[in-house]
Amino acid sequence: MSAVKIEFFHDVICSFCFPMSYRMRQLKAVMPEVEVIHRSFALVKEPSDFDRMFGSRENAKNEILSHWFYANQNDDLHRFNIDGMKQAVFPFPSSMNTLIAAKAAYFISGDDLYWDLFDALQESLFMHNKNVEDIEVIEATVQTIGIDLTSWRQHFADEKTREAVLADLKLAEDYQITSIPTLIVDGKHTISGAQPLTAIQSVLNEISLQKKLSAVETEASCKFRDGKFECD
Repeated sequence: MSAVKIEFFHDVICSFCFPMSYRMRQLKAVMPEVEVIHRSFALVKEPSDFDRMFGSRENAKNEILSHWFYANQNDDLHRFNIDGMKQAVFPFPSSMNTLIAAKAAYFISGDDLYWDLFDALQESLFMHNKNVEDIEVIEATVQTIGIDLTSWRQHFADEKTREAVLADLKLAEDYQITSIPTLIVDGKHTISGAQPLTAIQSVLNEISLQKKLSAVETEASCKFRDGKFECD
């Protein structure tokens, strides 16, 4: 398959992004030529957004846990600890601290380290029921995957890291993305939702075939240029 670039839009607090990230890793294993670029999407940019969406931050938890139930069914490994989250006493986390945290890892060592921290933060929330909005929880998670904490703190505090997250959010608007997980393939093809691995592969194979056919047409084609037909 020809090289394909996938922009993976997601949020740490997005339940369906958890099984989708696992599948994207499977995809990379079977299609190593695929380039995965991680993009931020904030479901809850500010804590006050809980009031607008759910009436209150307290009300949010019950509805969000219903999403966890269906996400756990979607998850190939069924990893969600829903009962544990019901017993947790902290308010449901908002998005920005974790998105900036993952982007800080990107500035240390690119998309691979971003992905490692993103997955570790999702595991902290969905499996271990940690408050991933809390900086101490984030820093503990950072250390579990071997990131130098001093370097990470510098990038986390750097305004350019937040600006990079905001640039991702603007890009999502430009792509007219309204839900996640979403994959943007080669800047123009959209795959929405936590799709099965086979479905993602099928779409990518079709896109690759279209690119090959387009290349053949370009190499053997006739164009009307400057009043004359020119054939390659």
